[in-house]
Amino acid sequence: MDAQPSPSRSVSTHLRGALNACRGAWRHTARLALDIALPTLCVACREPVDGDGVCAECWAKLSFIAQPYCPRLGIPFIYDPGPGLLSMEAIANPPAYARARAAVRYDDVARTLVHALKYQDRTDLAPAMGRWMARAGNELLGEADLLVPVPLHWRRGWSRRYNQSGALARVIERQSGVRLASEALRRVRPTQQQIGLSRPQRATNVQGAFKVAPDRQSEIQGRRIVLIDDVLTSGATVDACARALLRARAASVDVLVFARVVDTHKAPI
Repeated sequence: MDAQPSPSRSVSTHLRGALNACRGAWRHTARLALDIALPTLCVACREPVDGDGVCAECWAKLSFIAQPYCPRLGIPFIYDPGPGLLSMEAIANPPAYARARAAVRYDDVARTLVHALKYQDRTDLAPAMGRWMARAGNELLGEADLLVPVPLHWRRGWSRRYNQSGALARVIERQSGVRLASEALRRVRPTQQQIGLSRPQRATNVQGAFKVAPDRQSEIQGRRIVLIDDVLTSGATVDACARALLRARAASVDVLVFARVVDTHKAPI
């Protein structure tokens, strides 16, 4: 004959359930009260806004990248040069990765969004930014096996508390269904900030800084990787990451970022 639960245990279970329900209701009420008392402000202009962190006026100022663009680097063209033609940069300095795509140009509003996510704990911006990235990288994601975020060194991760590239990658994973391998690539030595460095200095700064973890090599081998980062400037960081992934025998590496710096003076050839 099965043992019956004691009355005291049954009462205790019901009390715990009721207490958890009360806690959930209290958290919901507290969040609602906070939203009413402190409305969300546009991250760029600080006007009250409903939704994804930017008001309609600032959203209109974002320069979304659409075709025509360089099929290798995703750099937008001023005019359509015809199918298959590459940018001067792609011909002069071909990267280790196969293709790069970005959601927006790195202009004033995009810079504000990136800095807020990166330095001001505005993780609430990641869902919108990640959705825009998933749309821009639809072609890459449709062919991908894994998402790999550009990693932080553990010291910087400790001080910053989260990796902005990882936050964006988690959104893209949900949007695309492509699996995230967040620990596959590691930054094995600290590097100085790339801001203010020349292109050769940037490349030297990140040389040998990334490595695929030995216990993750089988996860990378033969896979088509999409590398996720927030901003692409010279491309030195993502190029170093791509080389590390290719050394671990990834089948291919593409790059998907939220924003990229665009030199409007360089034309396609």
